[in-house]
Amino acid sequence: MRTLVLIISLASNLSFAVSTQSGTEAFSGEIMDAQCALLGSHKMMLKTTGANNDKDCALACAKMGGKYMLYDPASKKAYQLDDQSNLAAFAGQKVTVTGNLDASSKVIHVGKIAPAS
Repeated sequence: MRTLVLIISLASNLSFAVSTQSGTEAFSGEIMDAQCALLGSHKMMLKTTGANNDKDCALACAKMGGKYMLYDPASKKAYQLDDQSNLAAFAGQKVTVTGNLDASSKVIHVGKIAPAS
């Protein structure tokens, strides 16, 4: 009986992992700070921060406590990114983020991030 419960439990976990992986999508846009992403542009914040370009603006705003987001200019949507640890390296760049989107919270669970080709 214990063996049967264990097998069912493992099978259930395996099917969950497969369905999670099948929900992986690719999202394109620019890594921006939250303030600029919600405005859809760095224009206003460039004046405020004194930054010279999009990268410096995103870095300055993040240094002031802002989070990094992915902004898709085509759809005018901003997405939060769950893993903030290596995003400074992509600040102000166009990228492709591969991961799973939690539609209710608009958070992308990042699997991979790479410069856009």
